[in-house]
Amino acid sequence: MASVTATSSTHTARRLSRSSGDARPAAPVRIAHLGLGNFFRAHQAWYTEHAPDAPDWGIAAFTGRTPVLADAMGLQDGLYTLVTQRPDGDDYEVVSSVSAVHAASEHEAWLGYLRSPDLALVTLTVTEAGYARGADGSLDVARPDVADDITVLSADPLAVVDTVPARLVAGLLARRAAGSGPVSIVPCDNLPDNGAVAARVVRGFADAVDPTLASWIDANVSFVTTMVDRITPRPTDDVERAVLAATGCEDAAPVVTEPFSEWVLAGEFLAGHPGWDAVGARIVDDVTPFEQRKLWLLNGAHSLLAYAGSIRGHETVAEAIGDPVCRAWVEEWWDESSRYLTLPPDEVAAYRAALLERFTNPRMRHLLAQIATDGSLKLPVRIVPTLRGVRSAGRMPAGAVRILAAWVCHLRGAGAPAADPAATVLVPLAAGPLPDAVPAVLHHLDRALASDAGLVAAVITSAHDLMGS
Repeated sequence: MASVTATSSTHTARRLSRSSGDARPAAPVRIAHLGLGNFFRAHQAWYTEHAPDAPDWGIAAFTGRTPVLADAMGLQDGLYTLVTQRPDGDDYEVVSSVSAVHAASEHEAWLGYLRSPDLALVTLTVTEAGYARGADGSLDVARPDVADDITVLSADPLAVVDTVPARLVAGLLARRAAGSGPVSIVPCDNLPDNGAVAARVVRGFADAVDPTLASWIDANVSFVTTMVDRITPRPTDDVERAVLAATGCEDAAPVVTEPFSEWVLAGEFLAGHPGWDAVGARIVDDVTPFEQRKLWLLNGAHSLLAYAGSIRGHETVAEAIGDPVCRAWVEEWWDESSRYLTLPPDEVAAYRAALLERFTNPRMRHLLAQIATDGSLKLPVRIVPTLRGVRSAGRMPAGAVRILAAWVCHLRGAGAPAADPAATVLVPLAAGPLPDAVPAVLHHLDRALASDAGLVAAVITSAHDLMGS
């Protein structure tokens, strides 16, 4: 790895490459990854890069739908620059843990890695939507893309498939056929108990395609649960120019991140893992307390700022948290949700203080519009648990109410634009008069919420307040 601080460069510009000495030689592939995006490259790939045994653990990473990033990184040997934006300036580091990059369409390459006895891990960053779950949390076999994948994979285990559960099962079928031994699946998306989520959709898809696969999965596949945390905004147009000026190298795929990073993992690694725990990752018996702390305090506050902050005209997290009104709303939400955390109070207080420092970092341009996406998938895990706890105690949670009201207003066109997998259903539901829109939207989110007359009334009042009506 290589690291430099931001200085002007007079070097002749050249593309990043291993042959030029920009990074160590590519490590043998022992990890296959789905979701070649910014977060993966700022988080799991970064931990792997810094592990003491990094030369033994290369990653083969596959894109989601489009090949653009694979094409760009392929031209620079899988290398990219990680730009860590500190309050007082930027650090630049070339990350070399990605040994191979592939487009999602390179299905034979995917199967080839899964067949290899050297492969120990499959990691995922595919967002909540990638798990193709139905309302009950199981695989949504009625989804057309899932149904199509079941049909084609049932007919031909080597067939090209599109959905994440199908790609995982196709890989496991190939691994079983090759007799290549155990492997661990490590999801790294912001989902409670994400290991169990991955296990459920994989087993559901396997049962639909080949019922004999279940016993092999039980004996040869483990599902590790994780909590991940590192803010990674979309790079702005000037990041490539900044990298060139600082390093003298052209990089078509830089990543921007913050100094803070956290990774907590629980589960069995059947074929080992890199020395992530030597560079800050925590291997624990139970991820749940850390997961709840992060989902409720960090992600919940992000949702609040994304919806309510953008309604107040703010564009980024730093702008919104700098607004005393938004800051007070965040503190109110944290007071509510912290009551239901099981970690020691001093640790929760320290985490809240660290979050404020992260949110106010002027170097991080974390767009509220980016955070606002997929609210129907995010709010049930970020907001609803606290809401249920407070309501069961007979109280009205003002912070949670405000987040729900801001989300309804967001669906009605206020603040950040609505981008949600359920938008075709939710936007029409939210369009009518608020007394009709609020219970309709809440019913889609959680039926019990819509039947709580006091909550519905509070959300309607909060929505009027947010919109100044």
